[in-house]
Amino acid sequence: MSVNEWLAIGMLVGFFGLLMAGLPVALTLAVSGFVAGWLGFGPLLFNLVPARIYGVVTNYTLLAIPLFVFMGVMLEKSRLAEDLMEVVSHLAGGLRGGIGVGIILVGVIMGATTGIVGATVVTLGLLTLPALLRRGYDKGLACGAICASGTLGQIIPPSLVLILLADIMNESVGTLFAAAVIPGLMLAALFCIYILALGMVRPDMAPAVPADERAAMGRAELMGKMVRVALPPFGLVLAVLGSIIAGVAAPTEAASMGALGSILVTALGRRLSWATLWATMTDTAKITAQMMFILICAQVFAIAFRGLGGERLVQDAFDLLPGGQAAEIWFMLAIVFLLGFFIEWIEICYIAVPLFLPIFQAQNVDLVWIGMLVCVMLQTSFLTPPFGWALFFLRGVAPPEVKTGDIYRGVIPFIALQVAATVLVFLFPRLATWLPGAIGW
Repeated sequence: MSVNEWLAIGMLVGFFGLLMAGLPVALTLAVSGFVAGWLGFGPLLFNLVPARIYGVVTNYTLLAIPLFVFMGVMLEKSRLAEDLMEVVSHLAGGLRGGIGVGIILVGVIMGATTGIVGATVVTLGLLTLPALLRRGYDKGLACGAICASGTLGQIIPPSLVLILLADIMNESVGTLFAAAVIPGLMLAALFCIYILALGMVRPDMAPAVPADERAAMGRAELMGKMVRVALPPFGLVLAVLGSIIAGVAAPTEAASMGALGSILVTALGRRLSWATLWATMTDTAKITAQMMFILICAQVFAIAFRGLGGERLVQDAFDLLPGGQAAEIWFMLAIVFLLGFFIEWIEICYIAVPLFLPIFQAQNVDLVWIGMLVCVMLQTSFLTPPFGWALFFLRGVAPPEVKTGDIYRGVIPFIALQVAATVLVFLFPRLATWLPGAIGW
């Protein structure tokens, strides 16, 4: 290998070394990229950096990110999940495992409206975990359902992951949104089937809601509250996603509709105030600034790695794999899975995924299908002990009687279900490609 290729390998080693030392991810990207690039090319290579940064900050598609973040944070501040869980608890009736299924359904709605995994897990953990334990739910099952439900925001559109992948893969955002609908709902359905089956086999682990609690709210009151609580977010999701998928509005335009719609939904719930609006704008600015800073630092890393011949190294590594294209895809998914232990999905999307794209593009592999496989595998890594981010979020808000071992034990069946979903999407690519084709994307 050439000196530059050894530098590329050293850059990767240095990146993970700095990461393990506790440095912020964005700084590890920039430092490792600048040092390796300077050693390989001097200042010449980084004449490209200003143009790359300008391309990031002026990307019209990425303007959708702060708007969708605003929509999600506003709905989080409106305590949408709290109202939804109250309605679902009564609708579940005497169904064993009904509350667990309700948590998954709330996760689908929260994923489609907020798309923020940490916010969903923390909110559901605070609202539902103590109540589930009081009702006799198994600690592991309750923790697993909450963590799994929270990760659905990674694939349920309008997911920020899908927006970034669309930019990286040069695909339409609407195409990836449409492609994610069936895999996302399939994954949620697998979770629900598992909880209901467990409720039938082991009713002691997932008991029904007590009759006296169900009788506390009359049918008319329940139906009225369901209309007030469920219809506004559903209408907002349909308006945003429907306008994108139908081609009526661009993702950025639809995101602006979503941001305005979230204000209206919060106002209809009589929870809009200047304090709420200010807190939403502050959190949106922080989240967006963090994401954009990581994207900017990732440009330095990407320029240096490509300039040093890193892409050729990846190609050579793939050529050594036995098993052809299927082995290459699973090798990429394994890398994504392992990286999910250590770094956020933003860095994975902008560091790992671009390394493999040229290989699959040369083989004419459907990148929409590849994008869906990456999304499902990312969710799996966010659940896997001991480093899964969803586990950390829940551990931070779980009551003292819930041990870390309970959380780890509870997520294992859901990890298996996510792996099964990944295998299904791999074996049946039409799960990801049918809807975009059906609507003409």
